[in-house]
Amino acid sequence: MEQRRVGRTGLTVSSLGLGTMTWGRDTDEHEAADQLTAFVDAGGTLLDTAASYGGGAAEELLGTLLGDRVDREDVVLCSKAGVRRRPGGPGVDASRGNLLDTLDATLARLNTDHLDLWLVQAPDPVTPLEETVSALAHAVRTGRTRYVGLSNHPAWATAQAATLLAAEGTGLAAVECEYSLLERGIEREVVPAADALGFGVLAWSPLGRGVLTGKYRRSVPADSRAASPHLRGFVEPYLTERAHGVVEAVATAAEGLDRSPLEVALAWARDAAPVASAIVGARTAAQLRGALKAVDLDLPPAIRAALDDVTAPMLGYPERR
Repeated sequence: MEQRRVGRTGLTVSSLGLGTMTWGRDTDEHEAADQLTAFVDAGGTLLDTAASYGGGAAEELLGTLLGDRVDREDVVLCSKAGVRRRPGGPGVDASRGNLLDTLDATLARLNTDHLDLWLVQAPDPVTPLEETVSALAHAVRTGRTRYVGLSNHPAWATAQAATLLAAEGTGLAAVECEYSLLERGIEREVVPAADALGFGVLAWSPLGRGVLTGKYRRSVPADSRAASPHLRGFVEPYLTERAHGVVEAVATAAEGLDRSPLEVALAWARDAAPVASAIVGARTAAQLRGALKAVDLDLPPAIRAALDDVTAPMLGYPERR
């Protein structure tokens, strides 16, 4: 698997990352161990998790596998903080105290003394960005993380954070955003900001929340996210006529290449500039192995151009007439 620099930093990650959102919840320890082994055997290094995944269960499970299935030094650990449990449900809290407390708990669960990359998971409309950034800079100065960044923040906040971090003597290394053939919004402002400021982009849900695999072309499988009352709302925004047209275009391209729609959609996101890594989450090792088949797929320029053209409306610009 290709190893890439994250923006203009010295951090290097694999072109595909392993997401752990389902670990400790839908993915048990045996499946998680098999996933990790398959991923590392394929040359993968980037492991993406968060303190909020399963209330810490994902980090804890990953921590039990480090040193057993894989050496800590052979992987790049990325975790996120800033979403915490509250009586009314999960809430955003990017205050200095909560971030640093969460980081300490993350390190304990992962059984390590530092992260390679630490991200603020979501924008906090209450806490001043200066306070959030001060926590990121402090984490770097104290050696608890090597690099820092943001996740799911708008471009203006990302640029402001980069300026504030520079004043603290620390750089903004990366942003993690949703990006796929069904969600290209970051190309409007986040991608130009990445080019100008030198941070890298990590793409989550490069398979369009599973829709680009083609599993919903005919019906909603009983064991799919769209069939779950808890996750239906996560998938439904992409079960539209416009999205259906994109899925059919991906399926047509896949047929011509004798590959799966999953491989085509993943290769498109992975190789879009300035993506450093496309993060794939799977419930089972079998699902992950299907995604890893995309490692050797380089989309022909004509097919990439055709998919770019078909999905241009996903940028939010007026459709061509």
